[in-house]
Amino acid sequence: MPKYVIEREIPGAGKLSPSELKAISQKSCGVLNAMGPQIQWVQSYVTENKIYCVYIAPSEEAVREHAQKGGFPANSISEIKSVIDPTSAE
Repeated sequence: MPKYVIEREIPGAGKLSPSELKAISQKSCGVLNAMGPQIQWVQSYVTENKIYCVYIAPSEEAVREHAQKGGFPANSISEIKSVIDPTSAE
């Protein structure tokens, strides 16, 4: 199944409190549970003004549906074609 990275522009994201991040996570998980097991949230990276999320989903449309239902921005959605790390150099 395809894997996607989603860029969400959220001004001040890096200043969100642990309780605010928990609430966002709970909202996302609630929407995912309602959508069914075909879409999964892997993890997210919070930066100063953006959150980058990694999802496994059958299509970009499913990722957009999750964002719309959750009220989350999805400013950019890109399918991950390959993953490399330091061991790729060996």
